[in-house]
Amino acid sequence: MKLRLRSLPQWIAALSMAAFLASPSTALAQGAGLGAAGELVDPDVLRVCADPSDMPFSDESGKGFENKLAELVAAKTGRKSVAYTWYPMATGFVRNTLRAHRCDIIMGYAQGDELVQNTNAYYRSTYVLVYKKGAGLDGVDSIEDPKLANKKIGVVAGTPPSVNLAKAGYMRNVHPYPLMVDTRLAPSMAEVMIKELKSGVIDVAILWGPMAGYYAKQIDPDLAFVPLLNEKSGHMAFRITMGVRPSDQEWKRTLNKVIRENQAEINKILLDYQVPLIDENNKPVTQ
Repeated sequence: MKLRLRSLPQWIAALSMAAFLASPSTALAQGAGLGAAGELVDPDVLRVCADPSDMPFSDESGKGFENKLAELVAAKTGRKSVAYTWYPMATGFVRNTLRAHRCDIIMGYAQGDELVQNTNAYYRSTYVLVYKKGAGLDGVDSIEDPKLANKKIGVVAGTPPSVNLAKAGYMRNVHPYPLMVDTRLAPSMAEVMIKELKSGVIDVAILWGPMAGYYAKQIDPDLAFVPLLNEKSGHMAFRITMGVRPSDQEWKRTLNKVIRENQAEINKILLDYQVPLIDENNKPVTQ
């Protein structure tokens, strides 16, 4: 998922980038523009590319933590206001927003995706296990735990935990949830999964931490919430950056400075939304 359903397969990313580099917009971006170093970045308004209905990340009413981060970035870069280009977080998102020069920043993007240029990471998080306390799973902290062998396991199809479930031989127990959902028309799969965990449709949910933390607190704050930091294989932790156009080098440096100088304030925003933060040594970040 960019995490959270935002990453496209690498071959699509590579083809999209090749098309972008050959397009007229690339030359335009390198010519005289609105911002520093000839970049087409608005110097007065923070123009944000975002999904209008993707809680806890972004929301048209401004309730998401990326909305709060946008306000922080605007203040720290001297922008007078924040303006949004809304587009569903699905195939075509980057092409129709950032690359179309309708906005200048995507507030959260997984490090390493070739569709955008990444800033330095401003947080690192992980997939988590969520289950009811006292239901026979207390102490489980890994997808490979034998206690999961006969449990109904909820997982979003195509996300990294699926690989570990297959290796452990637990795919027969999986209750899959769709990867791509238009949350303008249907609830988030994270919300559905936590509700179905509470009602007994599944015994354990495996979700991207920022989504799980937000909905678990809303639906049942007494659920066990376990970061997946003990996997023998598979990549469950990811660094999250801000995404900008490849041509906007000065803008990227400006944002890196904002991140470096305001990390404590950024962390506070994330922790207020129950994002499970971890450092590079997989230790919890609590402030």
